[in-house]
Amino acid sequence: MAKTFYLVNPAAETPTYFGAEVFEHWGLRPATNIADLAMTTVAALAPADWDISMVDEHSAPVDYDIECDFVGITGKVTQVPGMIRVADEFRRRGRTVIFGGPFASLSPDVVRSHCDVLVIGEIEGIAETLFADLDSGDYLSEYVAERPDLSNSPIPRWDLYKNDRALTGCIQTSRGCPFECEFCDVIVYLGRKQRHKPVENVIAELESLYALGYRQIFLADDNFTAYRKKATAILEALRDWQLEHADDPVGFSTQVSIDVAKDDKVMALLGEAGVTWVFIGIETPNVESLKETHKRQNLGVDLVTQVDRFFEHGIQVTGGMIVGFDNDKHDIFRIQYEFAQRTPIPIFSLGALVAPAATPLHERISAAGRLIEDAPEVQGSPLDTNIVPVNMSGAELRAGLDWLVNKIYSPEAFADRVVQMIERLGPQRGPFRSGRITNRTGRDIDSDVPLMLKKLMRTGKAERRMWLRIYQAMQARPETEPMVMAAMYGYGQVRCVYDAGQLWEPVLAQQPPPFVGAAEGEGGEGQAAVASAGA
Repeated sequence: MAKTFYLVNPAAETPTYFGAEVFEHWGLRPATNIADLAMTTVAALAPADWDISMVDEHSAPVDYDIECDFVGITGKVTQVPGMIRVADEFRRRGRTVIFGGPFASLSPDVVRSHCDVLVIGEIEGIAETLFADLDSGDYLSEYVAERPDLSNSPIPRWDLYKNDRALTGCIQTSRGCPFECEFCDVIVYLGRKQRHKPVENVIAELESLYALGYRQIFLADDNFTAYRKKATAILEALRDWQLEHADDPVGFSTQVSIDVAKDDKVMALLGEAGVTWVFIGIETPNVESLKETHKRQNLGVDLVTQVDRFFEHGIQVTGGMIVGFDNDKHDIFRIQYEFAQRTPIPIFSLGALVAPAATPLHERISAAGRLIEDAPEVQGSPLDTNIVPVNMSGAELRAGLDWLVNKIYSPEAFADRVVQMIERLGPQRGPFRSGRITNRTGRDIDSDVPLMLKKLMRTGKAERRMWLRIYQAMQARPETEPMVMAAMYGYGQVRCVYDAGQLWEPVLAQQPPPFVGAAEGEGGEGQAAVASAGA
């Protein structure tokens, strides 16, 4: 008899910069920012005769009364409380629970007691064995997978997903990253040898999402441009695909490292392929902090100039920003703010340095006796950390971050950066040369975004002044409107995070940087480090 399989993507308990809570926060129907790739991929690997259903808790409630043989749960570190909550409730009802995904693979001891079957690693290589065992009823309590050849990864079962409440589709063209950033768990979970899907597989996944109405798609690679040859082949294929769909193209977004700004060919191809937004882990202009954590790809370049290169190519940047490195002193909060305001980057995912489980940083901090047990491991949570800082107290780190997040996201400072972006954006080189991104599918969720922005603008006089200034600048360059709207959406998510965490204190933005003169000579040392970075 065919088995029934219920897949669950639990909601995060605390909003994060790239989370899905923004819609409900602003009084709109529940939705998710990026469609869940994990559940739909697992569903595609299950036997064809199994009865499969799924729920993304960001957009619909979990059905605990569903009749099923197995419940599959996956998630990242931000979702751990939700994963455990959902698993425990299903097990209380007698269901067999299977855990997998990045957190379960990196921290198996945390979740092992909450599931019946634990899958460690990427599922493609063991899927046949796992599902055969489940089908027979003779299954193990734990399966450990090797890193698979991604040519065997199937087209996800998007037909089973609630696509009408997902803003952005999702495709992963590669896994892994060759860099050695000490605080990143990607290299532990997926390896430093990047593996790639064949180009034809990527296009097949694109066609699947396109048919369902998606016109914004996130390329969920850990570092899309790490291997230039592979990235070039994908971008050329996307460019050619866009030419065939010129009357209704797709806007792509992805994650890259800042070193790609030096590659003129790849930069041009990003624009031609319709990549309109990238996330870059800038982290800090403090050279010693970059060296400390092996963020070598950010060294020896002028960070502001490199960022500008993306905007010149018509590509908006969101930047990762971290404070609390061992080499950060009391002046880091002022330095980070001044750095941010020299860039046209509207949105920064800003937070304290954390040491995720299984990372080299976690090992180093633990060995030094500076690991705070049972503290958050979520980068950009945004203000908590599991690390005892070196050059300031934990209370000082929190006080500095309180000031920094409110200062950077004060309506005035945010408007300064958005106006810079409007003034510095170069022309689109690909399918959006007119500057207009037309969505002809009429999905409800796409009309929710402007409704959210209207609610945001009604929160106060400062927000209305901010929008008036941005709108006036945009009127001078109307082709920048899609980028401006994307920045405003990001600002709405940021305010959701700060409101939920009771971090929004506008009065702090009116105060001078904290700890000015806290230690003689600190400011000078910090500025010297920034200058040597060329930033």
